[in-house]
Amino acid sequence: MKKSDKTSVDRRRFLKGAAVGTVATLVGGAKAVAGQPAAPRGSAALLPAETDPTGAVEVLNLERPGSDFMVDVIKSLGFEYLASNPGSSFRSLHESLVNYGGNKNPEFLTCTHEESSIAIAHGYAQVEGKPMLTLAHSTVGLQHASMGIYNAYAGHSPVFIILGNTIDEAERRPGVEWYHSAQDAAAMVRDYTKWDDCPISLTHFADSAMRAYRIAMTLPMAPVVLVADSALQEAPVPNDSKKPQIPKLTLDAHPQGDTASVAEAARLLVQAENPVIIAGRVARSEEGVARLVAFAEALQAAVIDEGGNMPSRHPLLQGRGVLRNADVILGLEVGDFYGTVNSVRDQQERTVTSNIHPNAKLISIRTGETFIKSNYQDFQRYMPVDLEMAADPETTLPSLTEAVKKLITDDRKRAYQDRAAKFADASGKAWERARAEAVYGWDASPISTTRLSAELYGAVKNEDWALVGAGGGFLWNFTKHYQRMHGGSAAGVGYASPAAVGAALAHRKYGRLAVHVQNDGDLMYAPGVLWTAAHHKIPLLAVMHNNRAYHQEVMHIQRMEARHNRGITNAAIGTTLLSPTIDYAKLAQSMGWYAEGPITNPNDLGPAIKRAVAVVKRGEPALIDAVTQPR
Repeated sequence: MKKSDKTSVDRRRFLKGAAVGTVATLVGGAKAVAGQPAAPRGSAALLPAETDPTGAVEVLNLERPGSDFMVDVIKSLGFEYLASNPGSSFRSLHESLVNYGGNKNPEFLTCTHEESSIAIAHGYAQVEGKPMLTLAHSTVGLQHASMGIYNAYAGHSPVFIILGNTIDEAERRPGVEWYHSAQDAAAMVRDYTKWDDCPISLTHFADSAMRAYRIAMTLPMAPVVLVADSALQEAPVPNDSKKPQIPKLTLDAHPQGDTASVAEAARLLVQAENPVIIAGRVARSEEGVARLVAFAEALQAAVIDEGGNMPSRHPLLQGRGVLRNADVILGLEVGDFYGTVNSVRDQQERTVTSNIHPNAKLISIRTGETFIKSNYQDFQRYMPVDLEMAADPETTLPSLTEAVKKLITDDRKRAYQDRAAKFADASGKAWERARAEAVYGWDASPISTTRLSAELYGAVKNEDWALVGAGGGFLWNFTKHYQRMHGGSAAGVGYASPAAVGAALAHRKYGRLAVHVQNDGDLMYAPGVLWTAAHHKIPLLAVMHNNRAYHQEVMHIQRMEARHNRGITNAAIGTTLLSPTIDYAKLAQSMGWYAEGPITNPNDLGPAIKRAVAVVKRGEPALIDAVTQPR
């Protein structure tokens, strides 16, 4: 979006007046109010360097700054939002975004912590399937953001990070700016990002922005970092032969399995008596769900759904017990094939038990090993397979389904029908068991997690709902792809709450009711995200799973106490959130949320959730603090 030179100059003249006026007020230059004595003039030496009215504030650049061109590049990539905590290393870009860019496409989301800004973008990408922009402040901002970046890397989320930095020492202000500058700013996150670059010209910035977006969106998706040098942001855009241009963006087609491998996989699956499909990160859309369902139904094969791909009450969905009799097992973008087909016991000496027949044939279709790093061990244990395709399962499924259908004879169809009937019977019995088990501890206090789940589903099931984080369970009927979060994270605590806010933002324009079961310990990492949600009017229903502990760690300490034969009486030390207990309702209310709780009587939970649903449907965030059993 280009504006005239006159508009740009006028804006900067206005900013000059605003800057000087603000400083004058700070140092006591304002006139005294009638009837009151004038405030004493403060010492300019006591003010931060950024408020000093001399030097750079007086000498204004009246040309179009490089940051304006950077905004043009950003707009060409179609970002809807950017999430950021403010930082001086990208001050020129920040100003250009909100003034030259009009704070629209992208709209600036004010965050109170860099880790939260990355997690918001991560959650948004899991719903929309495309990046949100984030800005990070040089060294200290990227250090805060690094945990969120690692979560996004493990979750295969295409977060786009622009990192401020001052490369040239001659451009750095004395003092703090030296601590906030680095020779290789992106180095600290290079092990868990897909690509980074440090452009030294605006043409370089434009080219690298296109490349970064393309790389982030190429499977497997992952975060990228583009360093925006502060001097490049603030220097004028060249008007001569070096005037930068914005190149065209072209995205890569997703890789498909080769014809010979697809044919061999189809042959093995059709001939199998007990084929099993393990679905990991397969479906990225409703179309992907339809492809997986059509493929599974063509074979009438059991599906172990580890990625929330299929409708949750589909009769072909089965537990891991079906692996015992499987003769052919097909893994579709399975992150941990080894951990799925083996059981590993957490003992002092680890023991491994195979869950499959030794003669079972294993097939894998995945993109995971087309991009892999060495240092961070997120790729899981090596699992040898009989047929491996380095391809995207969602893209490969149509050709694989057609190859299967061509090989199915009438005899195989009858065998498939018998198989389908057995699975439907097993699925029905599992559903009835789940319903019966849900009533155990129904009236208990603290509230049982099954009652919390049932009450929440009962309040939202007739709405156009979407689960944007933890929660759900066997009783929930997932029928749409968007009703579940997809992709996951590195299980870093502090991720869930901001990711839910980002996902709720993505659902907002579709009018969906975003719901989330929020762990107490996770929220305490960066509770300021509650303010971001309220400030930007992001409707989200958060129901606390408040067990007043980091309960997984409680169990780990109990396991160690038992292993060391010391009893389990001290496991609460260092793992619980007691004395005082935290009032999450008051915490949320202080940041602009509707909130109720803490609720300990299970009979009060359902009515409270229904009141909160009404608030969220009005476009506001709401939180219910439910005090729950540990798990």
